[in-house]
Amino acid sequence: MSGSKFLMCAPDHFRVAYEINPWMSLRRQPDVALAQKQWKCFYELLTQKLKVTVELIPPVPLLPDMVFTANAGMARRKLFIPSNFRHPERAKEEVPFTQWFRARGYEIQMIEKPYYFEGEGDALSMGDELYTGYHFRSDVQSHDLVSGILKQSYFALELKDKRFYHLDTCFAPVSPNTALVFLDAFATYAQLVILENIADPIRVSEEEALRFACNAVVVEKDIVIPSGCPKVTAELEQRGFTVHATDFSEFMKAGGAAKCLVLSLDQPGTMAAEKPKLRN
Repeated sequence: MSGSKFLMCAPDHFRVAYEINPWMSLRRQPDVALAQKQWKCFYELLTQKLKVTVELIPPVPLLPDMVFTANAGMARRKLFIPSNFRHPERAKEEVPFTQWFRARGYEIQMIEKPYYFEGEGDALSMGDELYTGYHFRSDVQSHDLVSGILKQSYFALELKDKRFYHLDTCFAPVSPNTALVFLDAFATYAQLVILENIADPIRVSEEEALRFACNAVVVEKDIVIPSGCPKVTAELEQRGFTVHATDFSEFMKAGGAAKCLVLSLDQPGTMAAEKPKLRN
């Protein structure tokens, strides 16, 4: 995900309070002090070194996963499409996020229930196209509705590995032609779609995918990825990117890293007049 303006939420209430993905365990709690330190280092990297504008939404007690703002929805121009979370534990986040955007003059476009939609966790722009992941958290029908709102065609990619429950855990666009991809996270046909439509896929090993190498944040030619991913780092550096390896160990205990912690606020979207076409 590329951008220069993001929404973040401080991890004041972050902990593992429930188990809704394979990474979460009530017996393996994050070190809260270390998580706060890691979040602050990431925030300062973005704002001070990479000169990114970061807006902050106040954390809400009893909503520990609000820190993962990527799942709040999708923002395009002054339009916000809130998520419909699959799990009731996270559905409580929908109100504070929607209120935050409405208070700042965004038009709110809701996705019809009963379709589940989990924001940028499962919908990522790559050039003029939208790539979406479905199966575990988001429904493909919700992405059809999102593409209709954005007037943007999309590629629907079926996820098959529960460890990679959101698209942003196994797929990261880094330029209009290049993406980090852990292919084994996808169903066979989705793998073919990726290989046929992405000119320069960087194939991520399972070892580095499990270190959330694909959960990346892109700011022009700078890329933030979790530390401990030397192969991906080398591939990106060969393509002229500057890699900022950063420690997200405590957030990984809840199933997230760099990308999960930011929601893009500056992606213009196409919003053209033509009707979008479903691609899968």
